[in-house]
Amino acid sequence: MDKFNPMKMRSDAIVGGKYRLSRKIGSGSFGDIYLGISIQSGEEVAIKMESTSARHPQLQYEAKLYRVLHGDNFLMGIGRHCNKLFLIDFGLAKKYRDPQTRLHILYREDKNLTGTARYASINAHLGIEQSRRDDMESLGYVMMYFNRGVLPWQGMKANNKTQKYEKISEKKMSTPIEVLCKGFPAEFSMYLNYCRSLRFDEQPDYMYLRQLFRILFRTLNHQYDYIYDWTMLKQKTHQSQPNPALLLGQADTRNDREREREKEKEKASGKTMLSE
Repeated sequence: MDKFNPMKMRSDAIVGGKYRLSRKIGSGSFGDIYLGISIQSGEEVAIKMESTSARHPQLQYEAKLYRVLHGDNFLMGIGRHCNKLFLIDFGLAKKYRDPQTRLHILYREDKNLTGTARYASINAHLGIEQSRRDDMESLGYVMMYFNRGVLPWQGMKANNKTQKYEKISEKKMSTPIEVLCKGFPAEFSMYLNYCRSLRFDEQPDYMYLRQLFRILFRTLNHQYDYIYDWTMLKQKTHQSQPNPALLLGQADTRNDREREREKEKEKASGKTMLSE
C-alpha cells in the first residue's frame, strides 16, 4: 500500500520504483485502487493508494459496505484468539451513509461490478449500487460455498471476463435458492430469501438472522466448546506423528542390545579357543 497526494496523481506515475500506474479501477472509504504494471516483467497488479493527509489511514468507520466478501477474507485467530473469526481486507469498503448528514447513499444503476463475481449479489451483477443487503447476500453465498465445496456457477467457460460475468449472473439468477441449499438445513434458504427481499436502503434485521442460526445450532445439539473440524484434524495428525524423543530412546535400546550380543559372542569365542 502506497501513500499519495491525490492532487499530484498522474496515470503514468511510478510507484515504489517498480510499478507504473495505469488507471483507477476502484475506490473505497480508505483509498483508491489503481491498476499497476511492473516495469520489469509487465505483470499487472492492484495498488492501493491512500492520501498522506489522512490522520488515521487504516481507521475503519461505521456505516460501511464491505463489497468484496469471499472465503479467503475470513481467518480464524491463533493462540487465545483461536475461537474468533476475523474479517480482513477493507480496501474496497465504502460508506453507505454520508458522514455529515447520516443519509443513506442514493440508488444508482449502471455501476461496474465490484467484488468477486462468484459471491456477488444479483443486484451487483445487474449494475445496481450496492447496499447492506448485498453484503448479506454475498455472505449467504460464502456460507453455501463452505457447505457445498462448490457453487453451481463456478467453472464457467467464456472468451473474456465480461462474458464470464454474464454467464455467472445468468446461472445465479436461474438457480432457485431451494436448489442451491438442497440437502442443508432450511435456515440457509430462509437466510438468502430474506436477503434478496430487502429494499435498497433497508436495514437488515441482524438479530433475526443471528437467531436463525443460533436456534439451528441448538437444534443440532452442538456445543460452544470452540472445537472445530480443523482443530480435531490437527490433533489427530499430531498424535499420529512419531515422538522424536521416543524414537531416539528406542534406537539407543536397540544399540545397547547389539553391543550386548557382540560381547556374548566374544566371550563364547574366547571359551572355545581355550577349550581347544
